Amino acid sequence: MNASVEAMNSSSENDSIVHLPAPILPDKSVLSNMTIIQTSNGSIIEDQIFLNTVAAQALSGIFVWSALLMTCHQIYTHLRSYTVPNEQRYIIRILFIVPIYAFDSWLSLLFISNDQYYVYFDSIRDCYEAFVIYNFLSLSFEYLGGESAIMSEIRGKPIQSSCLYGTCCLVGMSYSIGFLRFCKQATLQFCVVKPIMAVITIILQAFGKYHDGDFNVNGGYLYITIIYNVSVSLALYALFLFFFATSDLLRPYEPVLKFLTIKSVIFLSFWQGMILAILERCGVIPNALFIDGEEVGAGTVAAGWQNFIICIEMFFAAIALRYAFTCTVYQEKKNEVPETIPQMQSISSGLKETINPGDMVQDAIHNFSPAYQQYTQQSTQEVVQPSTNGKVATGNRSSRKSDKIMLITSDDEF
Repeated sequence: MNASVEAMNSSSENDSIVHLPAPILPDKSVLSNMTIIQTSNGSIIEDQIFLNTVAAQALSGIFVWSALLMTCHQIYTHLRSYTVPNEQRYIIRILFIVPIYAFDSWLSLLFISNDQYYVYFDSIRDCYEAFVIYNFLSLSFEYLGGESAIMSEIRGKPIQSSCLYGTCCLVGMSYSIGFLRFCKQATLQFCVVKPIMAVITIILQAFGKYHDGDFNVNGGYLYITIIYNVSVSLALYALFLFFFATSDLLRPYEPVLKFLTIKSVIFLSFWQGMILAILERCGVIPNALFIDGEEVGAGTVAAGWQNFIICIEMFFAAIALRYAFTCTVYQEKKNEVPETIPQMQSISSGLKETINPGDMVQDAIHNFSPAYQQYTQQSTQEVVQPSTNGKVATGNRSSRKSDKIMLITSDDEF
């Protein structure tokens, strides 16, 4: 009988339990300067996260400002020796990835307690990475003297099969002007897709439909991630193809370090952010509900760790870019043959030319225009190849100006 009474009491107690869909939190006025996190088992506890501490902000700030000083000095050096504008324009644009990535990520980390700000900052950063991919390909074109000079070297040659470079499906095909057009179009499409995705992300964030690491079919993160992944993969695949086709021609310019640095900064940072978002979704990284008394959305902590890591990585990226895009060749050319090089009026005018995206707009119109199939390509740039010791080489190919005019017929497609 006692057993039955205990069973009834136990049943009564169980019936009084109410299961709530969301945890009960104290009033926001009580949460001033408090950080509330939800553990993997669903428990709600008050705890501190490293990202919103003074130590994290100071440590990331040291790396960020060191990278900024290093890269800004390198940009200034290029502007002082702005002897080959058609090349250095793209180099300076590529170098700007360090200040934009580093400072943007640091601001996102400082404003981590507001789940709106980091999305806006990260959108600016992500848009610039598309611009960098385009400028890297354009720089490679300039190194080799433009489309005319490249086609005179590779046109008609068979495409070698390579699983490493993804050319297995191109067996039996040969290089044509269509190949170069595909490389340009694949990079330019990323310059269009990425800003559109950034705007959509901001809109979805405003309506609460976007959270990092949320792969729910009713949210926007899954679809934006898929579109972005396809777009960036296509752009980088085009860079692979171009490098595979012109590796011998680009060898004097040491393209491997340049390519790996750009690829690491852009492609690896994307996968790094996705992995962190998945880790937070799986409970490995705690999900913060409030940071410093401010309510934050899902994915904020993962985005915070992404920004913190980028702040550290940009310091090492600045070092790599300093060696990859050295200014030595341009300084020596300025000292050796200053009379043959048109001087810029000032550093400010050189910087103004660099940040003007008009050439990219014209290139996009040119490569996506139906009239591309029959056009006249004229290259008048002097092709200058540095030797392996950094000196300016003087040879038949590097010392003459190419004044060729090439007519591309409509049947020469990739």
